[in-house]
Amino acid sequence: MSVINVGQAVVLGVVEGVTEFLPVSSTGHLKITEGLMNIPVDDDAVVGFSAVIQVGAIAAVLVYFFKDIVRIVSAWGRGLRDKNERHHHDYKFAWWVIYATIPIVAVGLAAKPLIEGPLASLWVVAGSLIAGSAVMWAADQMGRHKRGEDDVSFKDAMLVGSSQILALLFPGFSRSGATMSTGLILDLDRVAATRLSFFLGIPALTGAGLYELKDALGTGVGAAPLIVGTVVSFVVAYASIAWLLKFVAKHSFNAFVIYRIVIGVLLFGLLGTGVIDS
Repeated sequence: MSVINVGQAVVLGVVEGVTEFLPVSSTGHLKITEGLMNIPVDDDAVVGFSAVIQVGAIAAVLVYFFKDIVRIVSAWGRGLRDKNERHHHDYKFAWWVIYATIPIVAVGLAAKPLIEGPLASLWVVAGSLIAGSAVMWAADQMGRHKRGEDDVSFKDAMLVGSSQILALLFPGFSRSGATMSTGLILDLDRVAATRLSFFLGIPALTGAGLYELKDALGTGVGAAPLIVGTVVSFVVAYASIAWLLKFVAKHSFNAFVIYRIVIGVLLFGLLGTGVIDS
């Protein structure tokens, strides 16, 4: 018997697709949803399933930003063959994405027992949702929003990429929230910070999904729920990306801050009253 059925996979795919790139914590929302459906959040198969359906959301990024990705990868390839091409920003940016992924990979491997154990608690998720909200609000107030995507530097990429560790260790903090907030603190405008968050998420989340695939398939989740959850995640994430880029062009992150606080407080209430188990 699969620990997750097809119907539950559809629900989780929708949750993943909606929340992966919004700064509200996809991991937190997945764990809350799993808890409400009495799915064991710390089960290896469930952790693996959550990582794998993220690949559907990442595939949506690859499709949505296909032209940008082709441009960057092409510049990188040209630079590898011809040193005269290495002055282009796209060539440098490709390397920066690679370098900026190394910290989260190193921490992810080193802290895997903690991430899948004590830190997977819904109490941690609730606290991280609220703490992350404070960081997002402060970053939006501090940032001067004066730098665009062409102004991104190696330092920016490394700092924003490393901030993903916060979401890895504290589910509920939000990978998108951490990276976008860091971008704002570095004075990137909201669209530039959001797009940088997307690009830096591609290798990290794809790698996590592929790494966890063996656990998802080998310890209790069937192929059908995995496929359904991933496909649903892709479709919903594509729509979510398009909406988010339009939203941040004209609005602050205050709506997300308020939403996160409400969800965090609600989760504390549900846990405290025993409605869901941590």
